[in-house]
Amino acid sequence: QVQLVESGGGLVQAGGSLRLSCAASGLIFSSSTMGWFRQAPGKEREFVGHITWSGGSTYYADSVKGRFTVSRDNAKNTVYLQMASLQPEDTAVYYCAAAPLSREYVHWGQGTQVTVSS
Repeated sequence: QVQLVESGGGLVQAGGSLRLSCAASGLIFSSSTMGWFRQAPGKEREFVGHITWSGGSTYYADSVKGRFTVSRDNAKNTVYLQMASLQPEDTAVYYCAAAPLSREYVHWGQGTQVTVSS
């Protein structure tokens, strides 16, 4: 059974930083592309960024490029989202997701709330 468990969310002031973690189990983590998504109240879920299985390639949404960084530790089966220069519009529930063999995202975590106050 695949499990993705996010942690690290919370309340932060604008301009602050947070690091989210996502611990994975039950899948071959080292061969999965790992992504981060978010969903703000009243909005559709949107892509934030992803990292390939080797960690050699990352890709980000324009809205977070230069502020957010995705990284992974395959020895710990964990993917991270380092967020800096947070703004109120970054407020959302953040989800990690796994795409085995870099195909579609089929495994999702339960999400962690990030709230940025102005």
